[in-house]
Amino acid sequence: MPTTAEPEPSSLIRAARWRVPLGFACAAAAFWLAAPTRASWMAGLLVAFAGEAVRLWAAGHIDKGREITRSGPYRFTRHPLYVGSAILGVGFAVAAWSVPVALLAAAYLAVTLTIAIRAEEATLDARVVANREYRALAGFALAFAFLYWKTLP
Repeated sequence: MPTTAEPEPSSLIRAARWRVPLGFACAAAAFWLAAPTRASWMAGLLVAFAGEAVRLWAAGHIDKGREITRSGPYRFTRHPLYVGSAILGVGFAVAAWSVPVALLAAAYLAVTLTIAIRAEEATLDARVVANREYRALAGFALAFAFLYWKTLP
């Protein structure tokens, strides 16, 4: 019998695991509701670049699950990856040029990031999670490529 058995996940942790599938569902709805213009796409892209830059900066300063990081953007906030995600969400909403998309993005981020932060804080010392920032970068690139495609005549 292992001595370091992982404790049974709490409801908070189970809820946090739904943020990615829920994100795909929200993204599908957002893409359908989006009405980007070239100007909104460019403005949103600039905002989203800032969000992804924060995420990349944070990812370069973290060894998830190993120690508490206090360098780079972690000097300013406990959750710079989520700050970057929120900025990305604002950029996506600007690019999509749709009030329903903005509301959907705000609701999704408010709910999922709050749950994620609480789950992380509850399990900070117990869980080791691999850092896979390339997934966020790929999602960012695909989302803006699709929105640009929607601006074409």
